[in-house]
Amino acid sequence: MAAPVALDSIDRRLLDEFQQGFPLVPRPYAHMAEALGVDEDEVLDRLARLKQAGAVSRVGGVIRPHSVGCSTLAAMAVPADWLERVAELVSGYPEVNHNYQRDHRLNLWFVVTAAGADDVCAVLDDIRRRTGLEVLDLPMLEDFHIDLGFGLSWG
Repeated sequence: MAAPVALDSIDRRLLDEFQQGFPLVPRPYAHMAEALGVDEDEVLDRLARLKQAGAVSRVGGVIRPHSVGCSTLAAMAVPADWLERVAELVSGYPEVNHNYQRDHRLNLWFVVTAAGADDVCAVLDDIRRRTGLEVLDLPMLEDFHIDLGFGLSWG
């Protein structure tokens, strides 16, 4: 288990105020910095530190599925002694922004997002080829929104 990350008031504001509504402007980090009363380099340094510590997995806008490009949820049954190595391989694809382990026979889950359906299939096929493991493709049949924002400020 990773060690807890100490967050100061600027870290908390950065994560609270920009979990949703990522600024879609030419310089989003400068916009965030202005709102926080710091400079752009400080925002970038803080996000890099939080990502390095494992407190942040990704930074950027979230786009409704299939409105730009194509995506699918995928799952794999990975032998326990291979899990870390396969997860690292999967995360190495630019089309995969994260993966996660589940306590289930299908123990590695991830989303592949690419320009088109053929590109998504090519990534899944390449993962199959490189690991020798089956990849279960679970395309979205119906979309719905789940707000995954979590407030970090108390008081």
